[in-house]
Amino acid sequence: MGLILLIIIWLITFVSTYFFVAKTWWLPVGASVAAASIDHHFTTTFILMGVVFVAAQVALGYLVWSYRDRGTATKVAYSHGNTNLEIVWTVLTTVLFVGMNLASSSIWASERFRAAEENAVQVEVTAMQFAWYFRYPGPDGKFGATKPELEDASAGGEAALGLDTKDPASKDDVVTGTMVAPVNREIEVILRAHDVIHSFFIPTMRFKQDAVPGLAIHMHFTPIQTGEYEILCAELCGLGHYKMHGMLKVVSQEEFDKWLAAREAEKQ
Repeated sequence: MGLILLIIIWLITFVSTYFFVAKTWWLPVGASVAAASIDHHFTTTFILMGVVFVAAQVALGYLVWSYRDRGTATKVAYSHGNTNLEIVWTVLTTVLFVGMNLASSSIWASERFRAAEENAVQVEVTAMQFAWYFRYPGPDGKFGATKPELEDASAGGEAALGLDTKDPASKDDVVTGTMVAPVNREIEVILRAHDVIHSFFIPTMRFKQDAVPGLAIHMHFTPIQTGEYEILCAELCGLGHYKMHGMLKVVSQEEFDKWLAAREAEKQ
């Protein structure tokens, strides 16, 4: 029985480890400035934790085999633990986890606590059950006012956001169901939620942040590769959560300018 358990433990350990070493289960190709540093920290974490995991499972299998029932009755020797070993284990674990946290703090802070660049493209991202809406301020650089009493989620577009059309700043606002962004330019995202907590997640950009009702959360990222990327909601937000997704189209600056101008012209 001891040999069977050893084989099962080691088989699960080495097979699962292979899938990660071979990157069978891995992140999609990164397409933002922050992706490289995030992926590096992610890989480092997996290597460190992987070594600990494999070592622990190998030791577990060995102990199961060594202390298997040999068919002879012997007196059991009880142990009350080893204080020095517990201290060493606790200190090493603390150093490992605190060190990893400190190593990643600058990556975390760069998208959240550093102010966006002056020429960053502002995009207000509004989450509601079960859709994403994206609003651009237009040539005046100002977002128009919104009012709760004007909101009509069933109508979609500007009506869903409750945009006050009497506000002069709202005249050139562009509201769309697809997020469009220029490549190699910082995008300042202003996250809002109308009903419950949602989570704005773009895997290829390594970008994820909760959208909380009553808050306007400012973050930013810089796409470095053109293409179309899926936007997901990473927070269970209701029965329609599974279908709450959108698209991010990263295009050249010229294409972005033409797209924005065309959308503004449609409002005239």
